[in-house]
Amino acid sequence: MKELVEVIAKSLVEHPDEVVVTETENDKSILVELRVAPSDMGKVIGKQGRIAKAIRSVVKAASSKEDKKVVVEILQ
Repeated sequence: MKELVEVIAKSLVEHPDEVVVTETENDKSILVELRVAPSDMGKVIGKQGRIAKAIRSVVKAASSKEDKKVVVEILQ
């Protein structure tokens, strides 16, 4: 999941070198944290959160094979 979020985020932002994705896994869930440059936050979130929602939808579809819930958090 980490690689998927990283590829999507880097294609959206102006500063792809500042994209940092961390993945934490426990028994029932996977937490993916996405950090981008402050100037790129709007591009990753989108109007009314549409892009963020789309990223979460793609990750959810990709994780359907695993029996774990995937949570994507966008941090500054």
